[in-house]
This record gives sequence, structure tokens and C-alpha cells, in this order.
Amino acid sequence: MTGTGRRGRLAMMALALVAIAVVGAGCVDLPSRHRMNIPKGVPPGAGAPVPYIDIHRPGRTADRLNAWARPISNATGIGVTALEAYGNAAEIQRQQHPECGIAWTTLAGIAGTESKHGRHHGARVALNGDTSPPIRGPELDGTNGNMRMVDQVHPTRADGSPNYVRAEGPFQFLPETWQRYGVDANGDGKADPDNMDDAALSAARYLCVAAGGDMTTARGWTAALMVYNQSRPYAEEVRDRANAYSVNVRY
Repeated sequence: MTGTGRRGRLAMMALALVAIAVVGAGCVDLPSRHRMNIPKGVPPGAGAPVPYIDIHRPGRTADRLNAWARPISNATGIGVTALEAYGNAAEIQRQQHPECGIAWTTLAGIAGTESKHGRHHGARVALNGDTSPPIRGPELDGTNGNMRMVDQVHPTRADGSPNYVRAEGPFQFLPETWQRYGVDANGDGKADPDNMDDAALSAARYLCVAAGGDMTTARGWTAALMVYNQSRPYAEEVRDRANAYSVNVRY
């Protein structure tokens, strides 16, 4: 387990370290007339249904969701490739683990909070889901409310100083969590935390498996988010974002 950095998130104004895997980004301020339309329900609304796709076909299965993603992107401002990744991850989980019931809107809420959908500090998401330049969280050196975590494989740098761990990618996984839950979702044969497809499916797996609950219930959804990040304000921000996306409102 990693330490959460709520105070660090506020200081960074863009990244927050999650309890197990991630660092979050600040949200874009919107006119109040938009915020008035955002539901407050838990679990958040499921949004536009993801169409069935053959998840076993070779290549990037998320490409088959382009027509579904485009109108949602126009309404919410989320990039098309990122939306394809969220929909792909939710559909894979629906087919393989229907008991979880995770919706693409929850994944979008997390990624929006963590990295502005892979666009934190000017990063871009390529058509294959790769994000560049790589998105990295602050060093976990025990300061600013973050926990202290040294890399277990390479504990020291060339100068002898500790080599502190940093969260990685658009969903800001810590290396040890990625080693356990990271999967390939874009069909290139490797699991990469800097790839939006891989990170979205890995986050979905983590939420469904590590929390082990039913994300279609208020209790199950809340429990999963609290495992993902032991911060109620974080869960509330993800809830608000996800609910906004469920009704095609920018957040």
C-alpha cells in the first residue's frame, strides 16, 4: 500500500498520490450553471452504454469504439482516445467480470482527477493510447504529507542518495502495484503504465479485484474508491466528475 498525499495534491494543484496506486490532478473550474446539472448519486451514472465489441480480436480493440466516443468527447471535452480506452476497459470487465459492474464514467472520473485524461502538464495521448511525455508524480520521500517509499529494485542513485518511488502514467500507478495488476489492453504485447488503454484496464481490474465488491451499489462503489485512495474528498471528486460525464457535462 502506498500513502495518500491530500496535502501534497493541494500543494501541487495537479497531482495527488493515491493510497495504492496513483497521483491525481486538479480539476478545471467550470461555470456554476454547468455544475448545477451534475447529479450527486452513488454510484455515479453509467453514461452512454458502451456497445458490444469482440474483446478477443487482435490489435487495439478500443479502436472499435471510435463512433461511440466521438459525440461524448464533443460534449465533455475528454479526448477521443482516452474515452475509447475507458469504454474498452469497462466492456472487457463487463464480459469477463460482470459481477463487478464498473462503468466507464468511474474510470473517466479517476483519470480526470489523476492526470486530466492523460493531458497533465501538456502531455498528449497518441492514437495507440501512449501518453507522452511520461506523467510522473512527486517523489515519495516522506514530505508534504506523502509516505516514504524507496525503490526496492534500485534503492540508491549513483550519488548514493535514496531512489524514491514515483507514481507513473495517466492513472498514476506505483511500480509495485503495476507489477501485480498491470495488463496489456492495446494489443502491442506489453503492459505499460504510460499507455492509456493498459492503465484504464489495469485500474478497472484493481477496482474490481482488490476491492472485491459490487460497484453497482453505493456501498460497493464507495468501498472500492476508498481502497483505491483512502481519501473521502478524493472519492467525492471522482464521484462528481463521473456523474458529470454521465450526463455529458464538462468538468
